[in-house]
Amino acid sequence: MTPRPFYICGPTASGKSGQALALAQAWDGEIVNADAFQLYRGLETITAAPSPQDQSIVPHHLYGVLSPDETCDAERYRSLAQPVIDDIIARGKTPIVTGGSGLYLKFLTHGPSPLPQGNATLRAELDAHSLEELVTELQQVDPEEAAQINVLNRRYVSRAVEIFRLSGIPASAQRRNWEHVSQEKENELRGIFLQIPRPLLHERIAARCRNMLENGAIAEIAAHRDHLSATCRKAIGVPQVLDLLDGKIDHETCLQLIIQATRQYAKRQETWFRRETWLTPTAWDTPPL
Repeated sequence: MTPRPFYICGPTASGKSGQALALAQAWDGEIVNADAFQLYRGLETITAAPSPQDQSIVPHHLYGVLSPDETCDAERYRSLAQPVIDDIIARGKTPIVTGGSGLYLKFLTHGPSPLPQGNATLRAELDAHSLEELVTELQQVDPEEAAQINVLNRRYVSRAVEIFRLSGIPASAQRRNWEHVSQEKENELRGIFLQIPRPLLHERIAARCRNMLENGAIAEIAAHRDHLSATCRKAIGVPQVLDLLDGKIDHETCLQLIIQATRQYAKRQETWFRRETWLTPTAWDTPPL
Protein backbone atom coordinates (compact mmCIF):
# COMPACT_ATOMS: atom_id res chain seq x y z
CA MET A 1 0.00 0.00 0.00
CA THR A 2 1.32 3.45 -0.92
CA PRO A 3 2.09 5.51 2.21
CA ARG A 4 -0.02 8.59 2.83
CA PRO A 5 1.08 11.77 4.63
CA PHE A 6 0.07 12.15 8.24
CA TYR A 7 -0.45 15.66 9.60
CA ILE A 8 0.29 16.77 13.17
CA CYS A 9 -1.16 20.20 13.83
CA GLY A 10 -1.83 22.35 16.85
CA PRO A 11 -0.92 25.56 18.65
CA THR A 12 2.62 26.62 19.33
CA ALA A 13 4.28 24.85 22.29
CA SER A 14 1.76 21.99 22.23
CA GLY A 15 4.44 19.38 21.60
CA LYS A 16 4.01 18.82 17.85
CA SER A 17 7.70 18.23 17.17
CA GLY A 18 7.97 15.60 19.89
CA GLN A 19 4.88 13.77 18.67
CA ALA A 20 6.14 13.91 15.08
CA LEU A 21 9.48 12.44 16.11
CA ALA A 22 7.81 9.59 17.99
CA LEU A 23 5.53 8.73 15.07
CA ALA A 24 8.33 8.97 12.52
CA GLN A 25 10.34 6.46 14.53
CA ALA A 26 7.36 4.13 14.94
CA TRP A 27 6.19 4.32 11.32
CA ASP A 28 9.56 4.50 9.52
CA GLY A 29 8.65 8.01 8.53
CA GLU A 30 10.34 11.30 7.70
CA ILE A 31 9.35 14.68 9.09
CA VAL A 32 8.33 17.60 6.87
CA ASN A 33 8.16 21.10 8.34
CA ALA A 34 4.93 23.10 8.05
CA ASP A 35 5.95 26.07 10.18
CA ALA A 36 6.35 29.28 8.20
CA PHE A 37 9.33 30.55 10.16
CA GLN A 38 11.23 27.32 10.77
CA LEU A 39 11.88 27.40 7.03
CA TYR A 40 14.54 30.02 7.75
CA ARG A 41 18.14 29.25 8.69
CA GLY A 42 19.91 31.25 11.35
CA LEU A 43 16.69 31.77 13.32
CA GLU A 44 16.45 28.33 14.93
CA THR A 45 16.14 29.61 18.49
CA ILE A 46 13.51 32.30 17.97
CA THR A 47 11.42 29.90 15.84
CA ALA A 48 11.82 26.91 18.21
CA ALA A 49 13.10 24.65 15.45
CA PRO A 50 13.87 21.01 16.33
CA SER A 51 17.32 20.56 17.83
CA PRO A 52 20.20 19.10 15.78
CA GLN A 53 20.03 16.07 18.05
CA ASP A 54 16.35 15.43 17.22
CA GLN A 55 16.97 16.04 13.54
CA SER A 56 19.71 13.39 13.58
CA ILE A 57 17.30 10.66 14.75
CA VAL A 58 15.10 10.65 11.64
CA PRO A 59 15.30 12.68 8.41
CA HIS A 60 13.85 16.18 8.74
CA HIS A 61 12.95 18.25 5.68
CA LEU A 62 12.38 21.98 5.01
CA TYR A 63 14.07 23.25 8.14
CA GLY A 64 16.48 26.12 7.53
CA VAL A 65 16.13 26.03 3.74
CA LEU A 66 15.56 29.76 3.20
CA SER A 67 17.80 32.73 3.84
CA PRO A 68 16.35 35.32 6.27
CA ASP A 69 16.28 37.89 3.48
CA GLU A 70 13.89 35.77 1.38
CA THR A 71 10.13 36.21 1.43
CA CYS A 72 7.73 33.31 1.48
CA ASP A 73 4.00 32.72 1.29
CA ALA A 74 1.62 29.77 1.29
CA GLU A 75 1.93 29.14 -2.44
CA ARG A 76 5.72 29.11 -2.35
CA TYR A 77 5.63 26.79 0.65
CA ARG A 78 3.38 24.42 -1.27
CA SER A 79 5.83 24.42 -4.18
CA LEU A 80 8.64 23.51 -1.78
CA ALA A 81 6.79 20.90 0.25
CA GLN A 82 4.93 18.88 -2.38
CA PRO A 83 8.03 17.54 -4.18
CA VAL A 84 9.56 16.58 -0.84
CA ILE A 85 6.42 14.69 0.19
CA ASP A 86 6.22 12.97 -3.20
CA ASP A 87 9.85 11.85 -2.91
CA ILE A 88 9.35 10.45 0.59
CA ILE A 89 6.33 8.46 -0.60
CA ALA A 90 8.22 7.22 -3.68
CA ARG A 91 10.85 5.77 -1.34
CA GLY A 92 8.18 3.89 0.58
CA LYS A 93 8.39 6.12 3.67
CA THR A 94 5.58 7.93 5.50
CA PRO A 95 5.69 11.75 5.43
CA ILE A 96 4.92 13.17 8.88
CA VAL A 97 3.97 16.79 8.18
CA THR A 98 3.99 18.96 11.28
CA GLY A 99 3.55 22.63 12.03
CA GLY A 100 1.17 25.31 13.13
CA SER A 101 0.95 27.56 10.08
CA GLY A 102 -2.68 27.00 9.14
CA LEU A 103 -2.70 28.73 5.78
CA TYR A 104 0.47 26.97 4.63
CA LEU A 105 -1.07 23.63 5.59
CA LYS A 106 -4.35 24.54 3.87
CA PHE A 107 -2.57 25.25 0.59
CA LEU A 108 -0.67 21.97 0.90
CA THR A 109 -3.68 19.78 1.72
CA HIS A 110 -6.42 21.46 -0.31
CA GLY A 111 -4.59 23.49 -2.92
CA PRO A 112 -4.91 27.25 -3.39
CA SER A 113 -8.28 28.94 -3.45
CA PRO A 114 -9.59 29.46 -6.99
CA LEU A 115 -10.44 33.08 -6.19
CA PRO A 116 -8.49 35.54 -8.37
CA GLN A 117 -5.60 37.47 -6.91
CA GLY A 118 -6.05 41.13 -6.11
CA ASN A 119 -5.63 43.75 -8.79
CA ALA A 120 -4.05 47.02 -7.65
CA THR A 121 -5.64 49.13 -10.38
CA LEU A 122 -9.12 47.80 -9.71
CA ARG A 123 -8.70 48.18 -5.95
CA ALA A 124 -7.76 51.80 -6.41
CA GLU A 125 -10.92 52.27 -8.44
CA LEU A 126 -13.05 50.57 -5.79
CA ASP A 127 -11.46 52.66 -3.06
CA ALA A 128 -12.91 55.74 -4.74
CA HIS A 129 -16.44 54.44 -4.15
CA SER A 130 -18.35 54.79 -0.92
CA LEU A 131 -19.10 51.70 1.16
CA GLU A 132 -22.80 52.18 0.39
CA GLU A 133 -22.12 52.09 -3.34
CA LEU A 134 -20.01 48.93 -3.00
CA VAL A 135 -22.66 47.18 -0.92
CA THR A 136 -25.32 48.06 -3.49
CA GLU A 137 -23.20 46.61 -6.29
CA LEU A 138 -22.46 43.46 -4.31
CA GLN A 139 -26.14 42.92 -3.55
CA GLN A 140 -26.85 43.11 -7.27
CA VAL A 141 -24.07 40.80 -8.52
CA ASP A 142 -23.75 38.39 -5.58
CA PRO A 143 -26.67 38.62 -3.14
CA GLU A 144 -25.63 35.34 -1.46
CA GLU A 145 -22.22 36.72 -0.54
CA ALA A 146 -23.75 40.02 0.58
CA ALA A 147 -25.99 38.10 2.96
CA GLN A 148 -23.09 36.08 4.41
CA ILE A 149 -20.41 38.68 5.04
CA ASN A 150 -20.28 41.68 7.34
CA VAL A 151 -21.27 44.46 4.94
CA LEU A 152 -20.00 47.06 7.40
CA ASN A 153 -16.48 45.76 6.78
CA ARG A 154 -15.29 47.65 3.71
CA ARG A 155 -12.43 45.22 3.03
CA TYR A 156 -14.79 42.23 2.81
CA VAL A 157 -17.25 44.05 0.56
CA SER A 158 -14.57 45.47 -1.71
CA ARG A 159 -12.92 42.06 -2.11
CA ALA A 160 -16.21 40.39 -3.03
CA VAL A 161 -16.94 43.03 -5.66
CA GLU A 162 -13.37 42.74 -6.94
CA ILE A 163 -13.71 38.97 -7.35
CA PHE A 164 -16.84 39.35 -9.45
CA ARG A 165 -15.40 42.10 -11.62
CA LEU A 166 -12.21 40.13 -12.30
CA SER A 167 -13.80 36.76 -12.99
CA GLY A 168 -17.44 37.40 -13.82
CA ILE A 169 -18.35 34.65 -11.33
CA PRO A 170 -19.79 35.44 -7.88
CA ALA A 171 -17.42 34.81 -4.98
CA SER A 172 -20.09 32.72 -3.26
CA ALA A 173 -20.30 30.33 -6.22
CA GLN A 174 -16.53 30.00 -6.53
CA ARG A 175 -16.12 29.33 -2.83
CA ARG A 176 -18.95 26.78 -2.84
CA ASN A 177 -17.38 24.87 -5.73
CA TRP A 178 -13.97 24.89 -4.03
CA GLU A 179 -15.45 23.66 -0.77
CA HIS A 180 -17.05 20.76 -2.65
CA VAL A 181 -13.69 19.79 -4.15
CA SER A 182 -12.04 20.29 -0.75
CA GLN A 183 -14.51 17.90 0.86
CA GLU A 184 -13.54 15.23 -1.65
CA LYS A 185 -9.88 15.78 -0.83
CA GLU A 186 -10.53 15.59 2.89
CA ASN A 187 -11.70 12.02 2.51
CA GLU A 188 -8.08 11.14 1.70
CA LEU A 189 -6.49 13.20 4.46
CA ARG A 190 -5.48 11.99 7.90
CA GLY A 191 -4.05 13.85 10.83
CA ILE A 192 -4.49 15.06 14.38
CA PHE A 193 -4.98 18.38 16.13
CA LEU A 194 -3.14 18.37 19.45
CA GLN A 195 -5.09 19.85 22.34
CA ILE A 196 -3.63 20.41 25.80
CA PRO A 197 -5.19 22.22 28.77
CA ARG A 198 -5.00 26.01 28.41
CA PRO A 199 -3.15 26.58 31.75
CA LEU A 200 -0.51 24.02 30.75
CA LEU A 201 -0.18 25.56 27.29
CA HIS A 202 0.35 29.02 28.80
CA GLU A 203 2.93 27.61 31.19
CA ARG A 204 4.81 25.98 28.32
CA ILE A 205 4.65 29.14 26.22
CA ALA A 206 6.14 31.23 29.04
CA ALA A 207 8.90 28.70 29.62
CA ARG A 208 9.72 28.48 25.92
CA CYS A 209 9.83 32.26 25.47
CA ARG A 210 12.09 32.72 28.47
CA ASN A 211 14.38 29.95 27.23
CA MET A 212 14.56 31.59 23.80
CA LEU A 213 15.72 34.93 25.15
CA GLU A 214 18.24 33.32 27.49
CA ASN A 215 19.72 30.99 24.89
CA GLY A 216 20.53 32.85 21.73
CA ALA A 217 17.42 34.46 20.25
CA ILE A 218 18.67 38.00 20.81
CA ALA A 219 21.99 37.23 19.15
CA GLU A 220 20.21 35.60 16.21
CA ILE A 221 18.12 38.67 15.51
CA ALA A 222 21.08 40.99 16.01
CA ALA A 223 23.08 39.03 13.45
CA HIS A 224 20.37 39.30 10.78
CA ARG A 225 18.65 42.56 11.67
CA ASP A 226 19.85 44.44 8.59
CA HIS A 227 18.60 41.85 6.10
CA LEU A 228 15.39 40.38 7.47
CA SER A 229 12.67 39.89 4.88
CA ALA A 230 9.14 41.14 5.39
CA THR A 231 8.14 37.54 6.11
CA CYS A 232 10.77 37.10 8.84
CA ARG A 233 9.79 40.35 10.49
CA LYS A 234 6.32 38.88 11.10
CA ALA A 235 7.70 36.06 13.25
CA ILE A 236 6.67 36.43 16.89
CA GLY A 237 9.67 37.59 18.86
CA VAL A 238 11.41 39.35 16.00
CA PRO A 239 9.78 42.82 16.30
CA GLN A 240 9.99 42.63 20.09
CA VAL A 241 13.71 41.75 20.05
CA LEU A 242 14.37 44.49 17.49
CA ASP A 243 12.78 46.99 19.89
CA LEU A 244 14.96 45.59 22.66
CA LEU A 245 18.08 45.99 20.53
CA ASP A 246 17.06 49.57 19.71
CA GLY A 247 16.65 50.39 23.40
CA LYS A 248 12.92 51.01 23.12
CA ILE A 249 12.04 48.38 25.73
CA ASP A 250 13.88 46.50 28.46
CA HIS A 251 14.51 42.77 28.66
CA GLU A 252 11.56 41.90 30.91
CA THR A 253 9.14 43.96 28.83
CA CYS A 254 10.42 42.21 25.72
CA LEU A 255 9.81 38.82 27.32
CA GLN A 256 6.28 39.67 28.45
CA LEU A 257 5.35 41.08 25.03
CA ILE A 258 6.56 37.89 23.34
CA ILE A 259 4.62 35.73 25.78
CA GLN A 260 1.47 37.78 25.22
CA ALA A 261 1.80 37.67 21.43
CA THR A 262 2.48 33.93 21.50
CA ARG A 263 -0.61 33.24 23.63
CA GLN A 264 -2.75 35.27 21.25
CA TYR A 265 -1.30 33.40 18.29
CA ALA A 266 -1.92 30.04 19.97
CA LYS A 267 -5.57 30.97 20.46
CA ARG A 268 -5.90 31.85 16.76
CA GLN A 269 -4.26 28.56 15.83
CA GLU A 270 -6.70 26.60 17.98
CA THR A 271 -9.61 28.37 16.30
CA TRP A 272 -8.19 27.64 12.85
CA PHE A 273 -7.56 23.94 13.42
CA ARG A 274 -10.94 23.38 15.05
CA ARG A 275 -12.48 24.39 11.72
CA GLU A 276 -10.43 21.73 9.92
CA THR A 277 -12.89 18.95 10.65
CA TRP A 278 -10.78 16.31 8.90
CA LEU A 279 -8.27 16.58 11.77
CA THR A 280 -8.91 14.34 14.76
CA PRO A 281 -8.80 16.35 18.03
CA THR A 282 -6.32 14.61 20.31
CA ALA A 283 -6.08 15.45 24.00
CA TRP A 284 -2.52 15.41 25.33
CA ASP A 285 -1.87 16.18 29.00
CA THR A 286 1.85 15.46 29.18
CA PRO A 287 3.63 16.52 26.00
CA PRO A 288 7.43 16.27 26.28
CA LEU A 289 9.24 19.48 27.11
